[in-house]
Amino acid sequence: MTALAVPVVLAELGWMGMTVVDTMMVGRLSAEAIGAVSFGALFVNVFSFFCLGLLLGLDTLISQAFGARNFDRCNHCLVQGVWIALGVTPLVTLLVFATIPLARNWGVEPRLLSDSIAYLKTLVWSILPLLLYVVFRRYLQSMNHAGVVMFALVSANLVNVLVNWLLIFGHWGFPAMGVEGAGWATFFSRVYMFGVLLLFVIYKERIEPTGLLHAARGIDGPLVRALLALGLPVALQLTAEYGVFAMATALIARIDTVSLAAHQIVLNVASVCFMVPLGVSSAGAVRVGQAVGRKDAAGAEISGWTAIALGAAFMMCSSITLFAAPEFILRIFTTDRSIFAIGVPLLFLAAAFQFFDGVQVTAGGVLRGIGDTHTPMLANLVGHWLLGLPVGALLCFGLGWQSFGIWAGLSIGLIFVSVILLHAWRKATRRLDSVIEAALRH
Repeated sequence: MTALAVPVVLAELGWMGMTVVDTMMVGRLSAEAIGAVSFGALFVNVFSFFCLGLLLGLDTLISQAFGARNFDRCNHCLVQGVWIALGVTPLVTLLVFATIPLARNWGVEPRLLSDSIAYLKTLVWSILPLLLYVVFRRYLQSMNHAGVVMFALVSANLVNVLVNWLLIFGHWGFPAMGVEGAGWATFFSRVYMFGVLLLFVIYKERIEPTGLLHAARGIDGPLVRALLALGLPVALQLTAEYGVFAMATALIARIDTVSLAAHQIVLNVASVCFMVPLGVSSAGAVRVGQAVGRKDAAGAEISGWTAIALGAAFMMCSSITLFAAPEFILRIFTTDRSIFAIGVPLLFLAAAFQFFDGVQVTAGGVLRGIGDTHTPMLANLVGHWLLGLPVGALLCFGLGWQSFGIWAGLSIGLIFVSVILLHAWRKATRRLDSVIEAALRH
């Protein structure tokens, strides 16, 4: 588990590193710039995460096929994943542009709104390379080639830093584009990530042929439907999970700019911590899926519990760190003391839910490995949208707790989701033989 999880975790940290670097670099402009990146990105990312979720059925089918040593099936899934990415990109691009009037009518400050829309309009062009990268990543990861994924993301951060430096501040004769420049840096970084994985797949196929270069290129309707049947619940789950934080961002944007900047910084910090159990979750999904393909019930159970334990243990360590050094962490992003006054209590709340966040994401991953994507979807919809967000809105606006109230409600939702998913995995382990037979028939 660790051998697979470490490069995946580093890849996830590299992924999140781009957002953190964007926040840190635009933070040198102003608090308004931090808020603009946060507010503009949420409209693109809600739709992007839905599309990304549609592709996560690849984890299940490719890892199970790899466990059964069926390389033709692995390759066929990759081709169909590419078709799905190409099909959904025009739709989601149109939807993002259709949300611009909604952004204009949300009631945020005019200067922040102008920069947000400029950032949004550049970021939207990075959706296609992002989704193609996700397809190739799931393919390679499920076949135990996680090292190249790690390399692509870590090196993409260097590309992101360089292009940010050039385009945000206008070095080496480039125009100083400010927040908009950060959006273009993300675009070039995502094109680079996809290019690295594509070249590696071609190279791998030439030295260790699996038949990929001769795989059928047409659309396979039944396989596309099978991938979407697995991916749609994951898409709804990710949309529910990311969407609730996006809605929290939108609500906090109505309070004031300083609250939004503090929220964005703490959200970045919490997200960096979250990347580790998220990587373990992906590794758990692959290991469980491979065990299912081998019809190894004991191996699936051990892999699942190992992933959950690793994710929870790390998040306990991150919780201690957030409690111990909140001001030091905030100082990495800003020196504005008004942001510190709001950010420190939010970091304490983030520390309180770290353990539960680790449990819920790893439990969701191992359930995906056995083909159960519906339970995480339902748990996230109920926990975040019917429990967490309403409670947070009540505490924020009804009781006057401001942004702290929003985060308190979200914490309650995360705790609920973790309990439900842990119970679902425990229940599944009691009948793994029948679960495996059902998964393989599907």
